Amino acid sequence: MKIVKVTYTTKAEYAEHNQSNIKNVMADLQAINNPGVNYNCCLNPDGKTFTHTAFFNSDEDEKVLLTLPAFIHFQTELRLSGLEAPPKQELLTLVGSSVSIF
Repeated sequence: MKIVKVTYTTKAEYAEHNQSNIKNVMADLQAINNPGVNYNCCLNPDGKTFTHTAFFNSDEDEKVLLTLPAFIHFQTELRLSGLEAPPKQELLTLVGSSVSIF
């Protein structure tokens, strides 16, 4: 299992568009329903800092997200938007969960 957490801050005027792009990614992931990908995104109270957490059962499952057209579009637009704080990626280790992730 691989767990990736990414946090970044958009400009205030881009936050709503970013949320729309993220919702498109989530809709596509729900449509393909890959059981090896558990991906979520939360918005901080400031309304412009996003935290993405992805749980992948395998490297192949991670490639599903990374090659998804909606995800590529989201990343491209995010890079071009001029972020206030760049993405910070962390690799995490699961200690426990209240639900079965995979």
